[in-house]
Amino acid sequence: MIKKCAALMVCIFCLACAGTALAGTTGTKDEAMAMVKKAIQFIKANGRDKAFAEFSNTKGQFVDRDLYIAVYDMNGKCVAHGQKPNMVGKDLIGMKDPDGKEFIKERVELMKKQASAWQDYKFMDPLNKKIEPKEMYIERVDDIIVGCGVYKK
Repeated sequence: MIKKCAALMVCIFCLACAGTALAGTTGTKDEAMAMVKKAIQFIKANGRDKAFAEFSNTKGQFVDRDLYIAVYDMNGKCVAHGQKPNMVGKDLIGMKDPDGKEFIKERVELMKKQASAWQDYKFMDPLNKKIEPKEMYIERVDDIIVGCGVYKK
């Protein structure tokens, strides 16, 4: 009986440790918001050109696990993207997620009405390469939109 209890305790401990380890593999909403704030400070301190180049560096300081910065102008043109730098310079206003949602257009419309927001859509998770539900925190800074999102799992 004591051996069974000890074995059960070891199993519970191992599961608890595994859960804790897995919890740190993806970003949180608080971390996404903090990354946007850090990105905005980086723009102000270093200028747009340097900031946009750093945000689009897939190995740079603004990419952390599944978190990365994406920046758009108020017409839906991508000016920086930490997961897909090939999107930079493209007009994405009509881009749709797998459900047909024009999420860039929605993002621009949200930022015309308010300075910050959370937005739901679907996008490819850089960790598992699957389309996943995503929630992005966005802030308007003058005429650009700075965002970072979390994948809902």
